[in-house]
Amino acid sequence: MLKKVLIANRGEIAVRVIRTCRELGVATVAVYSELDRDALHVRLADEAYALGGQTAAESYLNTEAILGVSERSGVDAVHPGYGFFSENTDFARAITEQGVTFIGPPPEAIEVMGDKISSRHAAERVGVSGVPGRSEVLASPQEVVDFGTEFGWPVAIKAAYGGGGRGMKVVGGPDEAPGALESAMRESAAYFGRDECYVERYLAWPRHVEMQIIADTHGNTLWLGERDCSAQRRHQKLVEESPAPNFPDDIRRAMGEASVRVARACGYVNAGTVEFLYQDGEFYFLEMNTRLQVEHPVTELVTGLDLVEWQLRVASGEALPLTQDEIRRDGHAIEVRINAENPAGGAFTPSPGTITKLVAPGGPGVRLDAGYESGDTVSQFYDNLVAKLVVWGRDRDAARRRMLRAIGETVIEGVATTLPADVAILDHPEFAAGQHSTNWVEQRLDLSGIVAGDASGPAGDHEEPRVLRDVTAEVDGRRYQVKLWVPDPGDAVAEAGSAGPRATTPKRARAAAAGGGSGTVSVPMQGTIVKLLVTEGDTVEVGQTVCVLEAMKMENNVNAEKSGTVREIRVAAGESVGPGDVIAVIE
Repeated sequence: MLKKVLIANRGEIAVRVIRTCRELGVATVAVYSELDRDALHVRLADEAYALGGQTAAESYLNTEAILGVSERSGVDAVHPGYGFFSENTDFARAITEQGVTFIGPPPEAIEVMGDKISSRHAAERVGVSGVPGRSEVLASPQEVVDFGTEFGWPVAIKAAYGGGGRGMKVVGGPDEAPGALESAMRESAAYFGRDECYVERYLAWPRHVEMQIIADTHGNTLWLGERDCSAQRRHQKLVEESPAPNFPDDIRRAMGEASVRVARACGYVNAGTVEFLYQDGEFYFLEMNTRLQVEHPVTELVTGLDLVEWQLRVASGEALPLTQDEIRRDGHAIEVRINAENPAGGAFTPSPGTITKLVAPGGPGVRLDAGYESGDTVSQFYDNLVAKLVVWGRDRDAARRRMLRAIGETVIEGVATTLPADVAILDHPEFAAGQHSTNWVEQRLDLSGIVAGDASGPAGDHEEPRVLRDVTAEVDGRRYQVKLWVPDPGDAVAEAGSAGPRATTPKRARAAAAGGGSGTVSVPMQGTIVKLLVTEGDTVEVGQTVCVLEAMKMENNVNAEKSGTVREIRVAAGESVGPGDVIAVIE
């Protein structure tokens, strides 16, 4: 068994890996950005090292910094989690060249399957067909137009090196192609470090069904069961479950066997997921995620297996302890993702901020995998997943009812979350009957009655004085927890109270002066302006996009609330803004 593992990630998945390592007696090393100095994964790890920087590019995507920590800390393995470097060939190769075990597939397998275009070719070679599409990188919007003209609209532009819906744009017609391709490339570059995209047919009412596989270095490859992830918004999953509802057993077996063929075709080792679209009794290869999936706990609950433990054992050179016929699946599991997003009206706008209160649900068959506790901050610079709530029941309806009960017990204050939308999904008769698809949430689910959740404001608006006597210190980049005497808490509070009202930023002052009427265009959340689509003097219509705002690695359109002429632009591309900041004035 491995002795010491560095987790090259943050948040919920880092916490998840640390906990299994602790149960197995494996020492853990965490890394952190400046914003994550006191994050939960840092507090739980045996050792923690600073990467520096705030954004993902400056910290968790800083290869040299992570390699430096790997060398200094003396680890014998690196677990990449999901996102960040989990599907990065160069990072996996750099780790192995350092003489450290990469807990995942060989770099060559990542290279084949990490590129969605080459993965389509690999699947086709073993008789597994994908959705019709172009198997080349897009060079211009005209290629999207040509494909749509041939196969029909809408079509989907996808990030060649992406996943999880990031960098995916649905194009309804020729006029949308240039903007959609530009946005997909920009989003893909921000999240995956690569901007290559391709195009494929967009299915009208498919289900997203994926198969969990695992392979060892002794030639054994198993499929453990499927997960239905069809309840999505913005092509990103909200609710996942296993087994898939209304899913024939012969299709399940055929999909499992197809997944094993795809894995063997690229020499796959360790845990992975082969994703499919399922429609009208047929399934189409979508992609292979060469890592652990966010939704892996539903497979764990129905199989009774710890997939992180299996990852560690496979990376240690052990053979899988079970055969295909020995895999057992019992009952039904459902997972809801708790994202820091405000689902009011179906908008799902990012909601970064400090979690002032978090109370986990309890009772039989309930599991909460969280990356935060009360007092922790969800930053605009990272993915907005706060936690995953997972339940098990004897059948699907029992699991659905248990999930509704568990959500009712969950308390999260300080940020808005997707939990109200999860309730709307689970309560809907079509979901209960298993009649939903990947388009169902956005096309059929009525979220107009959902009101804003508890969002008390973004991180950075104000800071409470520190009162803890446990102080973090860094020596040569390594984090230590020490006890020091600090100023009296009463004095700190008094000093803060004597300062008078909280200062108003220049932008907020401008917002107040503008009166906040429909003639002003303000941003709903903290983020970065990535593109301005109007200039002073332009004439705009109601609903026209004024700018594109990036928050939590997602692009959001900020639209005009009235028609008129743009008299003033108050921001520039690349500038950071906060909720309520006025970016333009329309007369």
